[in-house]
Amino acid sequence: MNLILLKVEELDADDRVVLSGDRARHIRKVLKPEPGQVLRIGLLNGSPGKGTVESINGKEVVLRCEFDSTPPPAPHIDLVLAMPRPKVMKRLWAQLAALGVGRIVLLRAEKVERFYFDTHVLEPEFYNPLLVEGLQQARCTHLPEVMIRPLFKPFVEDEFDGLFGSHLKLLADPSGEKRLADFFPVAEKSERIVLAVGPEGGWTQYEREKLMEHGFHLFGMGSRILRTDTAAVGLLAMLSGLKE
Repeated sequence: MNLILLKVEELDADDRVVLSGDRARHIRKVLKPEPGQVLRIGLLNGSPGKGTVESINGKEVVLRCEFDSTPPPAPHIDLVLAMPRPKVMKRLWAQLAALGVGRIVLLRAEKVERFYFDTHVLEPEFYNPLLVEGLQQARCTHLPEVMIRPLFKPFVEDEFDGLFGSHLKLLADPSGEKRLADFFPVAEKSERIVLAVGPEGGWTQYEREKLMEHGFHLFGMGSRILRTDTAAVGLLAMLSGLKE
């Protein structure tokens, strides 16, 4: 935990916060600060700052908080991901937040089992703590927006352009002859990107054509066939490097 994330409603009128639970436990047992020591904090969906330890009493930690006047820029990368197996998605939540994804759309492709969308892994009560875990690891404050879309065609035809119309659209598929680097440095540093990653069985021809009708550029990662989580994490890491 490299950043202690707070919610605005946790602060009192004097910008003090009383922490208990996992955050207080981490401060007490891992950071082991003395009163007066300054810790890295951040306001969820807001600015980073510093928290001065005022007291540690039993299982509670009291911090006096100060936040930067300007919040950090929102992530430039969004992800459209064909829903993987629930146990894989469980592993992915924290990693996607840590890598700096602004919006996560979980989509049902033809080669995705329908029952994948019945899992508790897609409940906000389950995934929000994991997203926060990833943010605290990476020292980020922007909580990704999550959209669950179990129907491919209605999402692409009715919603996609309104959400991603001005984005650079990149479609990952083994059939792609171009490579990710071919789109840089042509892309502007400030340009938002949406990355589409398919299921382990790949996008169907219909799905590829439908996405390309909406402006997607096809690219591949070589001859290796990767698992969904490996491909998503690897591509997001590559995109982050290319955008900097």
